[in-house]
Amino acid sequence: MPLKQHGFTAILLFTALFVHAQTATIRGTVKDDRKTALELAGVAIEGTSTGVNTDAKGNYTLTVPAGKEIIVVFSAVSHETQKKTLTLLEGETRQLDIRLKKNANTLEEVVKKGTRGEGEAGNVYMDVSKAGYIPSTIGGIEGMIKTYVGTNNELTSQYNVRGGNYDENLVYVNDFEIYRPFLTRSGQQEGLSFVNSDLAQGVNFSVGGFQAKYGDKMSSVLDVTYKHPKKFGGRVMASMLGASLSLEGATKNEKLTYLVGVRQKSNQYLLKSQPTKGVYNPSFTDAQALVNYRFSSKWEVEFIANYARNRFNFIPEESTSSFGVVNKAYQLRVFYDGAEIDQFDSRFGGISTTFRPNEKLKLKLLASGFQTNEREAYDISGEYLLGELETDLGKENFGQVKTYLGTGIIHNYARNYLQVNVGNLAHRGSYDARKHFIQWGVDANVVNISDKLHEWERRDSAGFTQPYQPDNLELTKFYASTSDFNYVRYSGFVQDNFRFNDSLGLTVSVGARFNYSTLNSELLVSPRAQFSYKPHNWKRDMVFKLAGGLYQQPPFYREMRDLNGKVNTALLAQKSYHILGGLDYNFKGWNRPFKVTAEVYYKGLWDVVPYEYDNVRIRYFGKNDAKGYVYGGEVRLYGDIVKDATSWVSIGVMKAMEDVTDDKIVYKGANGADSATFTPGYVPRPTDQRFMIGMYFEDYLPKWKNYKMHLNLLYATGLPFGPPDNNRYGDTLRLPDYKRVDIGFSALLLKGEKHQDSKLLSSFKNIWLSLEVFNLLGIQNTLSYTWIQDQTSGGTYAVPNRLTSRLLNVKLIVDF
Repeated sequence: MPLKQHGFTAILLFTALFVHAQTATIRGTVKDDRKTALELAGVAIEGTSTGVNTDAKGNYTLTVPAGKEIIVVFSAVSHETQKKTLTLLEGETRQLDIRLKKNANTLEEVVKKGTRGEGEAGNVYMDVSKAGYIPSTIGGIEGMIKTYVGTNNELTSQYNVRGGNYDENLVYVNDFEIYRPFLTRSGQQEGLSFVNSDLAQGVNFSVGGFQAKYGDKMSSVLDVTYKHPKKFGGRVMASMLGASLSLEGATKNEKLTYLVGVRQKSNQYLLKSQPTKGVYNPSFTDAQALVNYRFSSKWEVEFIANYARNRFNFIPEESTSSFGVVNKAYQLRVFYDGAEIDQFDSRFGGISTTFRPNEKLKLKLLASGFQTNEREAYDISGEYLLGELETDLGKENFGQVKTYLGTGIIHNYARNYLQVNVGNLAHRGSYDARKHFIQWGVDANVVNISDKLHEWERRDSAGFTQPYQPDNLELTKFYASTSDFNYVRYSGFVQDNFRFNDSLGLTVSVGARFNYSTLNSELLVSPRAQFSYKPHNWKRDMVFKLAGGLYQQPPFYREMRDLNGKVNTALLAQKSYHILGGLDYNFKGWNRPFKVTAEVYYKGLWDVVPYEYDNVRIRYFGKNDAKGYVYGGEVRLYGDIVKDATSWVSIGVMKAMEDVTDDKIVYKGANGADSATFTPGYVPRPTDQRFMIGMYFEDYLPKWKNYKMHLNLLYATGLPFGPPDNNRYGDTLRLPDYKRVDIGFSALLLKGEKHQDSKLLSSFKNIWLSLEVFNLLGIQNTLSYTWIQDQTSGGTYAVPNRLTSRLLNVKLIVDF
C-alpha cells in the first residue's frame, strides 16, 4: 500500500511539473482611449473559464497555455471588446498593453456621433481592412464602393451615386476636403485617388441625406479618418499593376505620431488588354504624410501633405472592332499616326490645431492649400476602313470582310492647359452638453482658375470633309477659349445631435448650412435633419431611420464650362432635396452575425446643369436649364455567409430623369419651312442605371483558413447614350449591360506571431501572396461608341469602345 501511495504521489508531481512547463504569462495594463486606467476590466482566454480582472491601476497578470494559438479577450463595461491572437513560448512572459474604445451604445457616444453608423439614413457600412484584398483593377476604398453603388468602367476610381455624377461626390480626409484632377477624359489617364487605404483607420460613406456638417454636394460623402498609430509598423505591396509602401509610428510617450505613404501605379500591363494596340507608357506616383504632435491633453497640431505626379504617354498603332448582330456584322480597322502626352501634377498641404479647454469643448482651426497644373496634348489621326463581315457559317471566308463599305480619317488635336489654386481657412467646434452634442463650423475658400482650351476634330470620308460644305472647310468639333478668374466662397453650418432619453430610443440630428459665392452673389441656406429610432422592448435588433433636407451644389470650374469651352461665371448652384427612409436589422443565422439594411429615397432636382459623358470626362451645357427627379431603393446584406469570412451583397433599383426646359424638336415641311414644334419632356439622365447588383464573397479551405478565395461580382444595366449632336433628348439609347467577375486566391505565407523564436520572422505580422483573375468570364463590356458617318454608303455606324479583357495579376502584401 505505501508503495502504491508513493507511486501515485510521483505521478501527481510529474503531471504538475509537466503542466507547469507548458504555460506562459501575459501581463500589462488596460486603459481607455484617453489613457485612463480601467478597473475591473476582464481579461480572459476565449472558449475557457480562465480569466482575471484588472486592479485599480488597470494592471493584470494572466497565466496562459504555451505552444498553441489562443485568443485573449479584453472587455469592460461601456467599452468595445478587443481580441488578441497569441502564440507564446514555454515559460515566456509577454507585456501586452491594451486600449479599449468607448462603446457607441452609451447615450453620450450616440449623441456625439450623431447617429453615424447603423442609425444614420444613407450610411453604408465599410470594413476598410478588406480594401487591400478585394480583387479589383482599381483596388482601395473606391474599389469597395463600386460593389455597393455599381459601375460601368473598371478603369476609373470615380463612382456614381443614386443618379448623380462624379462631381457630386464629397471626399474628406481628417476634415480636409479633397479635390481630383479636372482635365482627365479617360480612365487610362487617371492616376491614383487621394485616399490611401493603407493609411486609413475608419470610413464613413453616406449615399444621401447626410448631415449639415458635410459640404455642399448633391450625392454622397466619403469621410475618411487616417490612423493614429501607437507603435512602428507598415505595409509593402507589390503587384503587376504597381507598388506601395506605408509606414507608421509613434514616440514612446505617443506625443508624436506619423504616417507616410508612397504609391506607384502603372496601367501599362492592364491597358495592353484593350482593343487599341500601341505603346502605352503611364506612370502615376504619389506621396503622402500625416504628422500629429500632442503638446498636452488639451492641445495638438496635425500636418498633412500630398504630392501626385501623373504622366500618360501613348502612341497608338492600330485597333480592330467587330460589332453588329449574328446575321449582320461589321468590322472597323483603324491605323493611327501621332501621339498623346498628358501630365497632371497636384499638390495639397494642410495644417490643423485642436484645442480642448475642457472635456466638453473642442475647438479646431484648419488651413489648407490645393494646386493642380494640368496639360493635355495630343495630335492623333486615324485612317479607318469599314467593312461588312461574312456571317454565313458555310462560307470559307466566314468572319472575314466580304465587302468594304468605306474609308476615311478622324483627326483629333488638343492643347489644353489648366491651373487651379484653392486656399481654405476653416474653424470647427463642438460642445458636449450630455444629451446634446452641438457642432459648428465656418469656411472661407479662395479660388483661382486659369484655363486655356484649344481642341478640334476633323473628319474625312472618301475625300469629303464632314460636315460637308461645298464652299467651306468645316471642323466636326472646335473649341477655343481662355479664362482667368478669382472668387471667394464662404460657408458654414451649425447642428445639434440629441437624444431624448434611453427609454425612448429616438436620436435626432438637426442643422443647417449656408453658402455664399462672390462670383455669382448667390446665398444658399440648406436645412437638414436625420432621425433614428430603436425600439427597446422589441426582441429584434432593429433601427428605423429617416432623413431629409436641401442639398445645393455651387458651381465649380467643370460645371461653368459649356460644350464650346466658354465659361459661364454667372451660373447658379444646382439644387435638390432628399427624402429617404429605411431600417437596419441585426440578427444571427447559423450562430453567425448578419445585418440587413434597406432604404427607399426620392430626390427632386432643379436649376440643374445638363451634361454628357465623354468616357470619364463630363461635358456640361453651362447653364441652369433643367429639372429632374431620382427615386429608387436599395437592400444590402452583410455577414459571415461562411463562418469567420465577412461577405456582402448590394442590390439597387433606380430611375433618374430630367427635363431640359429649352429643348425642342422642330419638324420641317416639304417646302423646308417649320411645320411643327415638339417638346421632348423628361428623358433619362446620363447616370440612369435602372438595376445593379454587387457582391463580395469570401471563403477559405476547410481547416485551412490561411488559403482564401475572394470573389467580386458586378452587374449593372446599361447607361443611356445617343448620337454626338449636343441634344439631350436623343440620348435614349442604352449601352449593353455591364457584367464583370473578378476573383482572387490568397495564401498566408507567414504569420509572425507563430515564429517568436526568430527575431527576423517575428518582426513580420503577415505575408500574403495573391493570384487575381480580372474579368474572369472574359466579357467584352462597352464603355461608349464612336460614331462613323460614311460618305460612300450614306450610313451612320455606332462602333463600340470596349473595356479590358481577361487578365492575370500577382500581388504580394507584407505587413510588419
